[in-house]
Amino acid sequence: MKSRGEMDPKGLIFEAYQIENISAAECRSIFLDWALSLPEDSETGAALRHLIAQYADPAPDHPMSAVLRDGLTSIASPRRRGGWRSRPRN
Repeated sequence: MKSRGEMDPKGLIFEAYQIENISAAECRSIFLDWALSLPEDSETGAALRHLIAQYADPAPDHPMSAVLRDGLTSIASPRRRGGWRSRPRN
């Protein structure tokens, strides 16, 4: 199992759970910063599952818990990009 440092390199998720009265919008912003701080070769799904087990399961009502679960759902079913970039080129 990877260490917390590899799953949360900047400690952002840990810190989010320490902030009292944090909003869902603030959690989403922290989540985005967390996702951008992961090394390119990291397995995001595995990292999210680890963080959910470590933080979200013990604190199911925390706004970050919902954000982490939403993130796991989003990476499991990516949406097709719309617009001209997604159209096949002939």
